[in-house]
Amino acid sequence: MRLYIIIYIWNLIYFRGREPFPRTTLTADNQDVPLNAIRAFVAIARERSVSKAARALSTTQSSISRHLLVLEEYLGASLFERRGRMSDLSDYGRLFAGAVSEPLETICFTAHRMRRKNLADVNRLVLRTSLATFATHILVPHLDAFSRDMGGATVDVVTSLATPGASDRFDVLLTRDLSIVEPSDHWEIHQEQLVLVGAPAHLRGKANGQFRSLPILSITSRPDILPTWLRAMGLANRDIIAGARVEHHYLALPAVLSGKCLLVAPEILVGHYVRDGMLEVVDDSRTPSGMHYRAYALDRSANPELARAFCRWLARLCRTMPGGELR
Repeated sequence: MRLYIIIYIWNLIYFRGREPFPRTTLTADNQDVPLNAIRAFVAIARERSVSKAARALSTTQSSISRHLLVLEEYLGASLFERRGRMSDLSDYGRLFAGAVSEPLETICFTAHRMRRKNLADVNRLVLRTSLATFATHILVPHLDAFSRDMGGATVDVVTSLATPGASDRFDVLLTRDLSIVEPSDHWEIHQEQLVLVGAPAHLRGKANGQFRSLPILSITSRPDILPTWLRAMGLANRDIIAGARVEHHYLALPAVLSGKCLLVAPEILVGHYVRDGMLEVVDDSRTPSGMHYRAYALDRSANPELARAFCRWLARLCRTMPGGELR
């Protein structure tokens, strides 16, 4: 019994402050992947220099070198070959760099884009659209309703005719003719119908076909509209009087409302003027343009659920507008 007590006391003294069992050496099978070391290696491969890689990562050369040693130990292979005073990627190093560089850049880019820098922007969206007249006459006047439905959400609206790039900052794209390749959900919100409209005072009492006595404006930002409508009507350019050229529909509408001219326009843009009796649709002038309005909610949005809610709301809004029903 006394011997057992002596052994017990000895163990307490000897193992005090020590681990009762030796640590198990981690191997490549159970060791965590050294992500920081991979990031350092990719920087070296890209910059072709340890010192330049250190500057790019805002760290020291010794830190970069340690990361490189850790990665080589983990992989069990040399990533660089010494050639005189210079070092170059080994065959294995080139293979590994090609495999990890692009995925690592994608991870860093995505994390940077999705970082919420300002918590006040959690209930805020940036809408990018190529449809300036649609935004002016349909979207912007109804944004208050969306804001009320979504607890005071703010929607910033920017217009651009350029194809969006990966570095452009927005949450929702509303477009008719632009394409987007990055991951997103999309909604078809409207199938465009074209109509010929004019002021009722200039159309009243005229028989069908007499509209050819009035000039038809051309919209330079939509050069497809007039030729599409003429083909559908079985007409040629010589069958109409060519009017002035105007850049956008929102600039042409005041001229049609007050002047002696006509306009071929998307029905959804002029529907409320027709409903209120300010414009009149020429009989049998309606035809599809073949264009579809779509809304895209980007996966990289900082507010993906709010972006999707906006697209669903916009689809409902279009269905309620005069001339806005999906056909």
